[in-house]
Amino acid sequence: MVTYILICINCLIYLFVGQNFNTIFGLNAGFAQNFIFSFQPLTSMFLHGSLSHLIMNMVVLFQFGSILERNLGHFRFLLIYILGGIATSFLTLIYVYYMLYFNAQVVTVVGASGAICVLLGVLSFLTDKETRKGLVIALLLMSFAPLFFGVNIAWYAHLLGFAIGYIYAKMSFK
Repeated sequence: MVTYILICINCLIYLFVGQNFNTIFGLNAGFAQNFIFSFQPLTSMFLHGSLSHLIMNMVVLFQFGSILERNLGHFRFLLIYILGGIATSFLTLIYVYYMLYFNAQVVTVVGASGAICVLLGVLSFLTDKETRKGLVIALLLMSFAPLFFGVNIAWYAHLLGFAIGYIYAKMSFK
């Protein structure tokens, strides 16, 4: 149920907002020093750069979110998604802010993939070794394959989210 609600929220925001507010509500290191924009770690999780970006994220959220929500319960699933996504956003912001000094390019990061990768990290801990291996391969493919086609992708948010989810699960589900 929460998975479906998250999918609906993401789709409705894209439908009504599109990409018009990505710079303000997306994760942007240029605004990091201004606490007025402290909502970005949360709001960036519900914005997407294109329709294909939204569709890909929502398909993966549906596929894996449904499984985890059934196993974890609605409330715990939602907490992991939101808090894990925010934690991923903060670490991503640190990375983007740090990289800003090397290439002086301001990047705005949007999308649910960081939070979704938190879920994948949790799921990988809770499954058997073969499934875990498959999830890691899928993570690497979705993080790096688009780069070969010139698609800008926040691969670091994927890896950070997965690590956060895995570490959280390891500490919580002993």
